Amino acid sequence: MSPRPIVAWPAKVLRTPAAPVDAVTDAVRALWDEMIAVMEAMPGVGLAAPQIGVELRLAVVDASRERGFAVRLANPEIVWASDEMRPHDEASPCLPGVSAVLSRPRAVRVRFLDAAGQVAEREFVDLWSTSVQHQVDHLEGRMYFDRLSRLKRDRLLARARKAGR
Repeated sequence: MSPRPIVAWPAKVLRTPAAPVDAVTDAVRALWDEMIAVMEAMPGVGLAAPQIGVELRLAVVDASRERGFAVRLANPEIVWASDEMRPHDEASPCLPGVSAVLSRPRAVRVRFLDAAGQVAEREFVDLWSTSVQHQVDHLEGRMYFDRLSRLKRDRLLARARKAGR
């Protein structure tokens, strides 16, 4: 069975907060595996379940150079963010062909359910931090461009339409 396709913006699932995960089950673990396969095929450094049409608070992140170090997160919640900001050019496979530079905290601490179903906390820095924050936005029903001014967002969406959307 091939992995689910990426959902195209402006699908409703991308604008709706995802439902919490009650427990980490074999089905959740299988979905994480599928999400990692989709993330690697893009290639990307993170993926949230709504991006493949699943309305659950699940995400995967792998910003390692070597790959194969994906962190699986259920119900991720940012519990601390550094004051130091880090700019990064962000994009989404849900709206291909466009990107925007956003500044986000350079480091965050996230509380989540891990692959064993246990509550865990982990600190993410640099690209890992940016990716985790980007995925949490997806789980809240937000796209990266929602963080832009209205003018910049409108221009980005116009460029996306012109690029073939």
